[in-house]
Amino acid sequence: MTNTIDRPTVAFAHLGCEKNRVDTEHMVGLLAEAGYGVSTDESEAAVVVVNTCSFIQDAREESVRTLVGLAEQGKELIIAGCLAQHFQEELLDSIPEAKAIVGTGDYQHIVEVLQRVESGERVNRVSAVPTFVGDEHLPRQRTTDQAVAYLKVAEGCDYRCAFCIIPKLRGDQRSRPIESIVAEAHQLAEQGVQELVLISQITTNYGLDLYGKPKLAELLHALADVEIPWIRVHYAYPTGLTPAVLAAYREVPNVLPYLDLPLQHSHPEVLRAMNRPWQADVNDRLLTQIREQLPDAVLRTTLIVGFPGETEQHFQHLMRFLERQRFDHVGVFTFSPEDGTAAATLPGQIATQVAQARKDALMALQQPISAERNQSWVGRTVDVLIEQHNPQTGAMIGRCARFAPEVDGEVHVLPSDTAQHAKPGTMVPVAITGSDIYDLNGHIVGARSMVAAARANA
Repeated sequence: MTNTIDRPTVAFAHLGCEKNRVDTEHMVGLLAEAGYGVSTDESEAAVVVVNTCSFIQDAREESVRTLVGLAEQGKELIIAGCLAQHFQEELLDSIPEAKAIVGTGDYQHIVEVLQRVESGERVNRVSAVPTFVGDEHLPRQRTTDQAVAYLKVAEGCDYRCAFCIIPKLRGDQRSRPIESIVAEAHQLAEQGVQELVLISQITTNYGLDLYGKPKLAELLHALADVEIPWIRVHYAYPTGLTPAVLAAYREVPNVLPYLDLPLQHSHPEVLRAMNRPWQADVNDRLLTQIREQLPDAVLRTTLIVGFPGETEQHFQHLMRFLERQRFDHVGVFTFSPEDGTAAATLPGQIATQVAQARKDALMALQQPISAERNQSWVGRTVDVLIEQHNPQTGAMIGRCARFAPEVDGEVHVLPSDTAQHAKPGTMVPVAITGSDIYDLNGHIVGARSMVAAARANA
């Protein structure tokens, strides 16, 4: 029951990944249940909770800029998330306006933290070993587009990639029970969610810590009866894409054949240096297997260039791999040496300008491939989830199943006689009539979703 005591409004500023966003939504829900007003407008509150990111240097700098900017406006700050977990007392020492820090595994204590702050205390609520609540009963008030929801199936990571600080910030993998995940998915379906994105650091390893073996295939089958048209999985590490998992992608009707594979590189020597030796001999073989079992699969990957010791020969190997595999979507990052990671002190550090040139070369290679992959969808009719509407032009912007939220392209839907039926949050069939490197264009061919029609005819 909501606390009826008159409590002040607290504003939220969110930074970082979607796992962080879920934590923010739980904090918002907890404070709202306790009787606090909550807002995303910092001008409306004297206290601002900033859920920070500390994954790479650029993210840390953005987090610090946000904190300093709010401090200069006279706001009292509660610093949550990865930056708080990473630096702890340093933040309290260097930012007088910081009244509390809340670790990545401590967001569920936000009400207690705020009450202690209100009583004049400066609070350090950062557990040395982060926990993971993962409870469908924990209050949550979503702050994103109501048609798309993120569901955290596990937290943390058991791998120790040489470039990654996530295990230090989020701990080892801790999975939620299948029953808890399915219960929350049903709750989200009742809220009208059209797309559910399952997230964790290594989603294909889901359940290994809890059940003694990965259980992603069982989880996907358990979600088959959830009334959400699209279920998307982030992220698909190569070792977890077993025949059973690929079969679940194929057999469960609302699981999209979209695989985001964070491969990082193709050359075995670079992968070993990255402490990913288990991946060195699976890339080409796995991708062939995926395409054989999931002919309609949409494949995305992320790559790192400029890793210490990466030679021109290594880079050319990566170029040939990218040209050969013809991914639908590719993200390329230059290596960022992070304190506390093994790669930060490796010999053979690559000059920034060399790494940037390699990134540019990879993207130049990928762009015509992405354009070709998009062009192959021209002439098809696909379901599009409408997300924005321009009342002046009547045009709409949405996504089809081949585009994940935030990271991929869009479908630009031209005005039509049925435009009045396509409100944001609805799914409509669109005939694809054009494409470019990143986006698709089309027009609505009917007011009824093909997904709904398929379910009705099942």
